[in-house]
Amino acid sequence: MSGTAFAIVAAAALLHALWNAMVKASGDRAVTLGMIALGHLILGGIAACFLPWPGWQTAPYIAASTIIHWGYYWLIYHAYRLGDLSLVYPISRGVAPVLVTLGAMTAVGETLSAMGWAGVLAVSAGVMLLAMGEVRRGVSGAAAGLALLLGLVIAAYSLTDGTGARVSDSVAGYIAWLFVCEGIAAAWLLAIRFRRLRGLGPRPWALGIAGGIASAVAYGLAIWAKTIAPFGLVSALRETSVVIAAGIGMVWFGERPWRPRLLAALVVAGGAAAIALA
Repeated sequence: MSGTAFAIVAAAALLHALWNAMVKASGDRAVTLGMIALGHLILGGIAACFLPWPGWQTAPYIAASTIIHWGYYWLIYHAYRLGDLSLVYPISRGVAPVLVTLGAMTAVGETLSAMGWAGVLAVSAGVMLLAMGEVRRGVSGAAAGLALLLGLVIAAYSLTDGTGARVSDSVAGYIAWLFVCEGIAAAWLLAIRFRRLRGLGPRPWALGIAGGIASAVAYGLAIWAKTIAPFGLVSALRETSVVIAAGIGMVWFGERPWRPRLLAALVVAGGAAAIALA
């Protein structure tokens, strides 16, 4: 992977970890997720006014990704209702890079070197390590099943958007219109917590919208990176955000134990190094 692509995805991973920390700190995740989707809509709407139209050939990809993202929001809301973030997030994000890599082999004929595969598998293994403590304590089968389904959905929209961006006349335009269409999910997520919204002050709104903009920039960078690097490597490197989020959890939320998190971080760091060399 080129140094430019690596830097872009590393920045996306950091932003992704930050907005997920905001979700975890939230007292009402439906409201926070709704605000994040609203942030996508705001940023995408402003950008779409100034960026070129990506071309009608991208319309099927934008439509498909929009539907997949609506399913993603529905799943993530119910997954966090049934299971902890420390279980759902690592499982869903851990299986996604392998699924994306296998999907890219089938859909666009991409292949990875042995070093590339080693990096993808190491990142996935390190991310999954973070969920092992929850698994040992016993978890809801429904929560684990939704987490695995989320991983499949993440892989689906990753492949769809990567391919759509590659065939577009304007990658930035593709990203903007995707956010406009996908951000409509905010209406549903905010509607189901309308009473709580009325009691919110300006600070939660500001934090929620800021998280949404951070999320939008993170995913936009990831889509852009897929036009200059293999899907599987981008997906794996982006999921290092899970370990960054775990580190934030240890420092910010005082989460313990620290040894499994440190081990996971070392495994993921090795995977990231392999990806850089692939």
